Amino acid sequence: MKNKRVDYKASELRRKDLVESPVEMFRIWFDQVEGMHPFESTAMTLSTANKDGKPSSRVVLLKGYDENGFVFYTNYESRKGREIEENPYGSLNFYWPSQERQIRINGKLRKVSRSRSEKYFHSRPLRSQIAALASNQSGVIENRDVLKKKFDELEKEFEGKVIPLPDNWGGYRLEHRSVEFWQGRRDRMHDRFVYTKNGTIWQMERLAP
Repeated sequence: MKNKRVDYKASELRRKDLVESPVEMFRIWFDQVEGMHPFESTAMTLSTANKDGKPSSRVVLLKGYDENGFVFYTNYESRKGREIEENPYGSLNFYWPSQERQIRINGKLRKVSRSRSEKYFHSRPLRSQIAALASNQSGVIENRDVLKKKFDELEKEFEGKVIPLPDNWGGYRLEHRSVEFWQGRRDRMHDRFVYTKNGTIWQMERLAP
């Protein structure tokens, strides 16, 4: 394993390639990877920490983004939800190996409005809505049969009915304060640029690899 190496050579990133807004820069890269390799292009690693600073990470899916931040949905009582309640700061990481690119986003996490959560919840497949009701996410269960039994009961209960948005389920928006774009280069001489917000202005700097 120690001798397994990849020499990155797909592209480069120069200051002249950057645009003023990190969200617009994200959109450019995201559209490129969507066009070439759309499978799970929205997958991102979300890192949070509890009140003691102990971190945890998991992969979630991006469900929207704009100048206000990056949105995903989850169970508010899950481990990530509890940690966000204790410590509302987090980071996102996108890694697209086909493009040899990585984007890191840091900022504060806030819940989106209930109306937005409800709209998204009801856009999901019916069985995904039932799964959100059935799963006490991150909670200990005896076996899979317990979960399946709950799912089957709920599927029968809500047959032909509108499934209500659970009180403990909804979206978060990570309000970005820094966004870093990483482009792999030969000999580990990677290109890295970070946008950092200074008041209302985004400052751009090149970082050493």
